[in-house]
Amino acid sequence: MSVNRILAFSSSKVGNSGYLETVTPVIKKFLGEKVLNIAFIPFAAVANNYVEYALLVKNGLKGLSFSMETVMPGNAKEVVERAEVILVGGGNTFKLLHDIYDFKLLDIIRDKVNNGVPYIGWSAGSNITGPTIGTTNDMPVIEPKSFNALGLFPFQINPHYTNRKLAGHNGETRDQRLEEFIQLNPGVPVVGLPEGTALKLEKGILGYIGQLPGVMLYTGDNAEIVRKEVNINDDLSFLL
Repeated sequence: MSVNRILAFSSSKVGNSGYLETVTPVIKKFLGEKVLNIAFIPFAAVANNYVEYALLVKNGLKGLSFSMETVMPGNAKEVVERAEVILVGGGNTFKLLHDIYDFKLLDIIRDKVNNGVPYIGWSAGSNITGPTIGTTNDMPVIEPKSFNALGLFPFQINPHYTNRKLAGHNGETRDQRLEEFIQLNPGVPVVGLPEGTALKLEKGILGYIGQLPGVMLYTGDNAEIVRKEVNINDDLSFLL
């Protein structure tokens, strides 16, 4: 049985909710009451305002019992190596992965999670749990060493999923973009996570938390692409 414990949220907020307001109860249930040392990775913040970002996260998670250290350029490896929980915030996925490579954290994070250290992320922090960041919504403002990500899941995640199209807008819908990914990467499933939903991996079982409409699952290849909405009680462990 897999020892991996992962919470991958689509977003930090839902609608007009407060910052991390909706995810905090889920994290509390996931981690329990024990005070744990959380390493917060803020590198998705493009403006490098890591101290401010960490304070925002601490305030958002004030209902939890935890000790949080912020991973900074000068202490990155040390803080992650002693962490009991890894927490990765949202922002720009290209910037996040660039810095993870730059500070040589990719293998450290992967090894710790594969040995049972809980991983919690939202938005960009969820994007990097897949094999690559090829299904991010973000602009490539900086070039990472590689698009290869943590590979904690064998499928891709698309956070903030919606297929809404603005009247008069002539760009691709999200579905069209994700179908393009499938065409160029046949056999790699994509999970579209609408805001207000999350994937949870625990005790070898992968399910999703959240509201309806549920997550959208894309599978197939050039010949046929299947788009299927997943219900709340559906078991997604077949994707592992």
